[in-house]
Amino acid sequence: MPRVKGGPSTKRRHKKYLKAAKGFRAGRGNLYRSAREAVERGLAFAYRDRKQRKRDFRRLWIVRINAAARSHGLSYSRLIDGLKKAQVDIDRKVLADMAVYDPTGFGHLAEVAKGSA
Repeated sequence: MPRVKGGPSTKRRHKKYLKAAKGFRAGRGNLYRSAREAVERGLAFAYRDRKQRKRDFRRLWIVRINAAARSHGLSYSRLIDGLKKAQVDIDRKVLADMAVYDPTGFGHLAEVAKGSA
């Protein structure tokens, strides 16, 4: 059986990584080994940060809700507790959006939370 050299498959694999490294500067975009390391590192960060983005946004929403709640004489936890007791089922994303763009509507929700707390 003849020996098979890996030329075509190696070239295909190298091209795949170099294409993914397009736009990287210096050796990271031109040299196979550096490009592969940079691409794999970037993919690892992308995977990790897809999860982290969800946490970051939730933290941002909570900060915004807390700031708006305090302007109505409530803490964040008292507001959330009051809304739950009043059976107002509204998520933090919408609450934060209301806090920024609809302060009067948020004020009504704060009053509901105060009343049921």
